[in-house]
Amino acid sequence: MLDFTSALYLGLRHPSASLRPWDTLTLGRPAGLQEPPGAIAVAADLARLQGGEAAALLPSTLHLFWDLFRILSEDNIVILMDAGIYPIAKWGVERVAALGVPVDIFPHLDATAAERLARSWAQSKRRPVIVADGYSPGSGMATPLAAYAEIARAYSGYLVLDDTQAVGIFGTPHSSAPYGRGGGGSLQRHGIAGPHLVVGASLAKGFGVPITVLVASRALVRKFKARSEIYTHTSPPSAVIILAAQHALEVNRQCGNRLRLHLWQLVRRLRIRLKQMGLTAKGGEFPVQTLELNPGYDGTRLHGRLSRKGVETVLHRGRNGGKAQVSFILTARHMPQDIDRAMEALAQSLPDITTKNESPNTTFRRHHEHSIQL
Repeated sequence: MLDFTSALYLGLRHPSASLRPWDTLTLGRPAGLQEPPGAIAVAADLARLQGGEAAALLPSTLHLFWDLFRILSEDNIVILMDAGIYPIAKWGVERVAALGVPVDIFPHLDATAAERLARSWAQSKRRPVIVADGYSPGSGMATPLAAYAEIARAYSGYLVLDDTQAVGIFGTPHSSAPYGRGGGGSLQRHGIAGPHLVVGASLAKGFGVPITVLVASRALVRKFKARSEIYTHTSPPSAVIILAAQHALEVNRQCGNRLRLHLWQLVRRLRIRLKQMGLTAKGGEFPVQTLELNPGYDGTRLHGRLSRKGVETVLHRGRNGGKAQVSFILTARHMPQDIDRAMEALAQSLPDITTKNESPNTTFRRHHEHSIQL
């Protein structure tokens, strides 16, 4: 079975034999009392990788955004949220909205609308906190981060990014590296820096480790650790997870650029094969490729046919509850022949899957939506 459903983009798995030994899984103390062994060093490595001053580790992006917006709201802020933001950051925004923090939403990737809102709220002495994804696979379009960052700087606010998709994939631009070098994510890719930039990113996709890092200025990271309820009331990442993060960073230093180049070549191969078949996909150069099917095609039936031919794909709703869509997620563990086999199965599956033959949509309801925002 060819699996195109995993978001472990670089193919990192971290088996136990690849990790250093550990004496205890947890200290039994919250990070506010004592950081787990290795946490400070890993956080520092991630801050350097992503181009920030300092960093803190948390168990998940939910833990991070639950606290971050509340801490930022201790200043006189307004949250300006990109309408296409990934749900977990949105949940953090909704929490502080319930506590009385004003929230405005602007259209997805619309920097002009964001600036207009920031200018309007400035009359009330509100500092804008712009919330956006560093990269959104669903649109396949570049986020205008430089424009967002400039708005935040100009109005003495912050740009808060969920950079989960970009970390491990994108990095510092380089002529020999289509994704860039280093895997440091969106700040490195766009060449932006400053104390007004705040990045939250799970390493669960690009680096294959279920841990989240907050990267920001030293002052803000220090404030977060001092004021965080999560740091006081919840368990920090376990020793094993921190060791896996160390391993991921070691692999990234040794062969991350090679893995990223291989992954880009696979994406390019898939897109060329699609073009030869008269098809297109959303996703650009990113390893999540969503087929753009003609309105008459039934995505649910296509997903089922591909599965019967030994190709597992992601079946999901389009944005705003649209029609069923089919996506291929590529990883560095795939080989060129895997792409060729999948495209052959796709070509064989396309005939006679139009909606005129559509059966009840029970198949789609049996599939959970994938953890990636498509």
